[in-house]
Amino acid sequence: MGMILKGPKGTQDVLPKDSYKWKFVENTILNIASTFHFKEIRIPTFEHTDLFCRSVGDTSDVVEKEMYTFEDKSSRLITLRPEGTAGTLRSVIEHGLLNGLLPLKLFYILSCFRYENLQTGRLREFHQFGAELLGPASPEADFEVIKMGCEIFKALGITNFLLEINSIGCSKCSHKYKKQLMDYMSARKDTICPTCLERLEKNPMRILDCKDKGCQNVVTTTPIILDSICDECKEHLEFLKNYLNADNIEYIVNPKIVRGLDYYVKTVFEFIVELNGSKLTVCGGGRYDNLINELGGPKTSAVGFAIGLERIVMILDELSNIKDTNCDLYIAVIDNDGWIKSIPMVNRLRSQGYIIEIDLMNRSLKSQMKYANKIGAKYSMVIGSNEIETGRAKIKNMSTSEEQEVDMLTFSLMKIN
Repeated sequence: MGMILKGPKGTQDVLPKDSYKWKFVENTILNIASTFHFKEIRIPTFEHTDLFCRSVGDTSDVVEKEMYTFEDKSSRLITLRPEGTAGTLRSVIEHGLLNGLLPLKLFYILSCFRYENLQTGRLREFHQFGAELLGPASPEADFEVIKMGCEIFKALGITNFLLEINSIGCSKCSHKYKKQLMDYMSARKDTICPTCLERLEKNPMRILDCKDKGCQNVVTTTPIILDSICDECKEHLEFLKNYLNADNIEYIVNPKIVRGLDYYVKTVFEFIVELNGSKLTVCGGGRYDNLINELGGPKTSAVGFAIGLERIVMILDELSNIKDTNCDLYIAVIDNDGWIKSIPMVNRLRSQGYIIEIDLMNRSLKSQMKYANKIGAKYSMVIGSNEIETGRAKIKNMSTSEEQEVDMLTFSLMKIN
């Protein structure tokens, strides 16, 4: 025998016992997105590496340490997408979508790839729902995407989420703040971790997001970015807070939120859920007004977010919020004639949206009924010689054992008690 194959570290198989959970999550999210009039876009799994270096930022951990990059057979550098925004914007620019009606509202569900340390609900191949709202520079647009995030979590039955918001200012504000942060951190080099020592010169704001205890202690007394933002950025944040207050959306302002990608400006936000004593960031996003222009497109404002689907499924598992769909009717047949007689009935019920199973294993009648129990069939029906002759059969409620005789060609499962 050959070696038993295993999936690569950091990947997972979604087996039939769990796939219905993913389907529930995806369908729920898509339904909410459609009510906000977002339209789906599908993009390639890989792009030219330069796209991510230009968009995500060559000083970010994603570009420096986590991207899956390789040369193709024509010696071009190709990267598996580490996130969805860059590829979406590349597609928008390439196909001239910004020349049409604005705002442009897009969503996607896709797999992403990052070579990073494995954490709770975080893998090297992971899945995201992302939403991008392109066109408006207004705080109303920020509110719109945050509101959609709130509605998604409510529809999923996740009510214990915490919304945290911040402003990292425009490019002028952040440049000023980075200088303050570098001066502050440089005087405390001996207390920050080796990774943050590297970040100090390239991207000091990433230190605010470090999970190292030493760095967290230093961060508690750092200058606050909200003290450095300009009047326009302050006004933008105040308008957003007014909208959230008007809609009774609870939030806190957390000046330490910076997000891990370099393209954000002004509003940044995160949705956090506490699970078994740990705080999990399940959604993150913000505004990126300069990115489209930097990628070669017209100067266009934009705001968006991404939700990590692995963590959502994990939370719903813990809450027991998702129930599998069981078989509506199991049809047990005695012989081949019974199988043939059942075909019109099976076709009719399946066309009405019911989940129907019929014996495919040539089991005995006793074994078929055991199988019907194991799969959680709501009803069962036996088709033998008498049923073939009369066209009528008894349908049995598997939980109460009550039986009702029906015409096989016309009965309605909806009317069965």
